[in-house]
Amino acid sequence: MDHPELLTALIAFVVIATITPGGATTLAVASGAQHGFRRSITLIAGMAGGLCSLGAGSAIGLGTAIHTFPQIQMIMQGLGSAYLLWLAWMIARSGPPSATASERPSIGVAGGLLLLWLNPKAWTVVLAATAAFANLTASATSLAIIMGLAFGVAGAISLSVWCIGGLLLSRLLRTERQWHAVNGLLAIALVLSIVPLWL
Repeated sequence: MDHPELLTALIAFVVIATITPGGATTLAVASGAQHGFRRSITLIAGMAGGLCSLGAGSAIGLGTAIHTFPQIQMIMQGLGSAYLLWLAWMIARSGPPSATASERPSIGVAGGLLLLWLNPKAWTVVLAATAAFANLTASATSLAIIMGLAFGVAGAISLSVWCIGGLLLSRLLRTERQWHAVNGLLAIALVLSIVPLWL
C-alpha cells in the first residue's frame, strides 16, 4: 500500500456512506420489522455483496464504461427506480407480520444484489470513493480488493444495525393500525430515496 494514511480516510468515508439513510437502509429496517434479523440475513448478504462487487468493479474499470456510455446509467436508473417503487408498494401493502409471513424468507441474496447493482446512488458513491482514493495503491487489483472489502464489510455492519433497529421497532408496535402507519412511512421513505436520482 503506497499511502497507508489514506486507508483511515477511506474507512471513515465508507462507514458514513453506508450508514446514512437510503433505499437499502429503509429495506433493511422494513425486513427487520417484518421478518426479524435471522430471516433478513439473505437480504443483508445480497446488499453487502452488491456493495462489495461494486467497489471492486469500479476499481477495475466498470465505472469507465458507465461514463463512456451514459445510456447504461439511464437504463440502470430506470430499472432501479422501478424496482424500488415495486418494493415500496409491497411494503405499503403489508400489515403486521402474521405467523405465515414471519416464516417466509426476506428478499433473497439475488434481490439484494439486484437492488445495489441497479442503484445509481450506490454507483455514484462507489465511483466517488474510487476516484478519491485511487492513490491508495498503485495496483488496480489491490485497489479492487481494498474497495470491495471496505464496502462489503461496512455495508454488512451498517445494514445489520438498521435491520436490528427495525426488529426493535416491531416490538413497539401493538396494533394493526400502527403497523400500517409504519409500513406506509417506510414506503414513503423508499420512494423519496428515488427522487434525488432524477434531480
